[in-house]
Amino acid sequence: MNFLSPRYLVLIAAIVTLLASVALRAPWEIAVAAAALTLVGITDLLQTKRALRRNYPILAHFRFFFESIRPEIRQYFLEDDTVAEPFSRNQRSIVYQRAKMDTDKRPFGTQMDVYAPGYEWINHSIKPAPEQHHDFRVEIGNHPDCPRAQPYSASVFNISAMSFGALSANAILALNGGAKAGGFMHDTGEGSISPYHRQHGGDLVWEIGSGYFGCRNADGSFSEANFIANATTPQVKMIELKLSQGAKPGHGGVLPGAKVTIEIATTRGVMLGEDCISPSSHSAFSTPLEMLAFIDRLRTLSGGKPTGFKLSIGHPWEFFGIVKAMLATGIVPDFIVVDGGEGGTGAAPVEFTDHVGTPLQEALLLVHNTLVGANLRDKVKVGASGKIITAFDIARTIALGADWCNSARGFMFALGCIQSQSCHTDRCPTGVATQDPARQRALVVPDKIRRVANFHENTLKALAQLIAAAGATHPSQLKPRHLVRRISDHQVKLASALLPYLEPGELLDPSQLARLPPVFGLYWPMAQAESFNPLC
Repeated sequence: MNFLSPRYLVLIAAIVTLLASVALRAPWEIAVAAAALTLVGITDLLQTKRALRRNYPILAHFRFFFESIRPEIRQYFLEDDTVAEPFSRNQRSIVYQRAKMDTDKRPFGTQMDVYAPGYEWINHSIKPAPEQHHDFRVEIGNHPDCPRAQPYSASVFNISAMSFGALSANAILALNGGAKAGGFMHDTGEGSISPYHRQHGGDLVWEIGSGYFGCRNADGSFSEANFIANATTPQVKMIELKLSQGAKPGHGGVLPGAKVTIEIATTRGVMLGEDCISPSSHSAFSTPLEMLAFIDRLRTLSGGKPTGFKLSIGHPWEFFGIVKAMLATGIVPDFIVVDGGEGGTGAAPVEFTDHVGTPLQEALLLVHNTLVGANLRDKVKVGASGKIITAFDIARTIALGADWCNSARGFMFALGCIQSQSCHTDRCPTGVATQDPARQRALVVPDKIRRVANFHENTLKALAQLIAAAGATHPSQLKPRHLVRRISDHQVKLASALLPYLEPGELLDPSQLARLPPVFGLYWPMAQAESFNPLC
């Protein structure tokens, strides 16, 4: 071992300093610091788990330190304002500005490359519409052919599914308080309805996942009695059956027993200290027909509240099978929420985050077109979630086929999230995604309630201005023809010409299948209402 190698110089310097400080009776602080460094260096040399420490005693720790703060260095000093990984600084800034009531105007022109492929814009009208209001609503559960006992008027912009347990108690309190103040809905996530969801009385969409949290028996099966107890409370406005989520579709989840606190156990109906398991699939049904029967049962048990389901699109024939089951039974969900494969607040294996789940645009188009082609679109409202932050995001998504939009990470930014991407570590620096009481204390609920409501209101004000410029008075008037996309540096196309759209009833006419987009021509005949499996 050549101790004169430069990689050992820091250790040698520490040893020399220690010996010199003792011999020369230097201040004790110097001796203590040199002794500590010497101990660290010797420990590095003798340990056997990390080669870098053995070869670079003491120095290796600097590398580990800078690696640990690499996200912060990149975010604060190196990141481009327009690079969305996963959200750009500009995207985060506009949320912060609108939440804090700061100016959201920007001088000196766009920072975006308007000639880059993929750039999009909305065509404006030479005769803009007057701005009348910004409280845009969509009626769910009031179709004349299938009216519900308790229809719901929802905002076109709402809080997407985030569970208590994933988010802190203070975060849930602030989100629901903001929903109450702003008159929009708050999706509970599959972790059920906690006391923090109830305290402020904001409108809730109760999401029911495969673990049936809040409506389960001891063995994890669905409990009708527990469902009725929660679903019939006035605060719950809609029931949402979760089939999958964009963050990790087709993947179950486990909340380790060590993290199952008394509050979480009580909220979810599980045992304290035991692993809380979300299976990868539901036990209450196994076919499209059974699934629709279950949805109808939930709707009846809730007292006629709008009931639907959420999914991230995977195999096309599975969703087609659900639609065929609607046609066969006449049971139609009141709404479908399409979750894009862009991921969300839920931590997931990297392979699932990066390579599983259909992105929102393609997923939304598939759902919208299938319902149109089956003559069901007017009976089913469609929500959409997946990296929706700005008024343009909302306008674009509605123009492509949605009735309303949900946002999870946008409202997390409104709470003060800084995109540290430490949600799964319980060390969230802003108290949003942690169960650590000391950390979540930093999130002051009354202040964040106002910010959540501000973000919602100012985003809808911007939406009102945007659609008025396009000549519309309500977002529902936006169509694919309003949206323009650059294909190359010398070619642009309207979304209506670029993306495929079906005509009403086309899927019901076998003679039309050959001329439809391949996904329908190939997979619609394979789908069956009796099974999620395709016909051979």
